[in-house]
Amino acid sequence: MSESRNIFSGNRKYLYGGIMLLFIAMAFVAFDMTGTDDFDSARREVLLRRIGDELLTQSGDSRSRVLPIEKIQENEYQIRFENEITFKPDSLVSAIQRLLVNDPLARDYVVNVLNCGNSSVAYGYAISHNKKDDIIACRGRVQPKGCYMINIKFKPSGINTAANSYFLGILLFLAFAGFIFWKSDRRRSTVLDDQNSSILTFGAVLFNPQEREMVINENTIDLTGTETRLLHIFALSPNQTIARTRLQKEIWEDEGIIVGRSLDMFISKLRKKLEFDPNIKITVIRGKGYKLEVSS
Repeated sequence: MSESRNIFSGNRKYLYGGIMLLFIAMAFVAFDMTGTDDFDSARREVLLRRIGDELLTQSGDSRSRVLPIEKIQENEYQIRFENEITFKPDSLVSAIQRLLVNDPLARDYVVNVLNCGNSSVAYGYAISHNKKDDIIACRGRVQPKGCYMINIKFKPSGINTAANSYFLGILLFLAFAGFIFWKSDRRRSTVLDDQNSSILTFGAVLFNPQEREMVINENTIDLTGTETRLLHIFALSPNQTIARTRLQKEIWEDEGIIVGRSLDMFISKLRKKLEFDPNIKITVIRGKGYKLEVSS
């Protein structure tokens, strides 16, 4: 017992030292990135003004102004207009994609067109560098003329490339300290890895998270990355209520993107894909979340 405590005490010293070095590295990188972030932010605001200008032109307005770009919070900006505009979703999506190509850090973002009066969402979509995860709807419907604001939220890009090499050395040191703890818990980690990589079954469904597909009564159904993550959570806890907040956090917020309406959209898509098995359904637990019900 005494020897075990000594080993644990020694390991803890390594861990504390690694954490201290990590904080020092983060402070150094934060200082180093300040100038770059300011420049990138200013350049992005110029691109957003160009987007606003193009939308005015598409609306037939060549005289009114794009109001100053407002930075709502970190990585989220708002484009506002002097006068009312109208827009076609197809043209909106095309213009924003074409102009944001000039922003190398804008690979993942969410666009919401808000009504000025009550900030309700008139139109919205999400773009991902993995095209399978794009969410674009109602592209052909022209929106009526009105007062609109356009919010664009970018996925955080993380630390810049120049700082990666510095962080690599710190992470290697932490990896060594972490290895000491991992070794004592290797058996449990192996079990968890096997669980995550295995094919899950419920009802008539064979679900393969690695291949992003499921087989129901000899029907093979492809899943998007987001659908796979969502179904994986349900499959690990069948007939149990999963809180809505947990689903949002594990699927979007942990990646830096918060899209409230997208959860309902993906739940609806999963329901349709699970219709091949009448004994399985995803139900709403009012005020709590959702449940994957599997009948025996």
